[in-house]
Amino acid sequence: MNQFFGKFNNFFSNFEALGSLFFRLIIGIAFIIYGLGKFPLPPEGLIDNFGLSPFVASLVAISEVSTGIVLIIAHFIKNPLGQTLTRLAGLNIVVLMICIFIVAHRDWFITKQLFTSIQTFLLIGGFYFLVKGNKI
Repeated sequence: MNQFFGKFNNFFSNFEALGSLFFRLIIGIAFIIYGLGKFPLPPEGLIDNFGLSPFVASLVAISEVSTGIVLIIAHFIKNPLGQTLTRLAGLNIVVLMICIFIVAHRDWFITKQLFTSIQTFLLIGGFYFLVKGNKI
């Protein structure tokens, strides 16, 4: 019986890198799409709806797009630079998502919207890459 479970676990451990890559791609693409949705700069929606300055609103849009790109590209850099870029992208995601919760969704705290939103998924993904880096 232990032999069966050993083979079963070994079989699926081969897919760990693939699962991490898919997770990275989904989060990276989501950030790119959200960021591009704020173009052209400065994003009037962020300025009008949340009272951000044109500089900060533009910084948010550029940060989202660049974070998504860096997160995806860092997967293919198999050295300490890739590890650092992944963790920096994860940190930026965490900071962005916490700011988004504070500015745009403060009424979501411990509600159904919090636990069913893509923002929570992105925040958890940011924590994942901040902690894990490029390790498989």
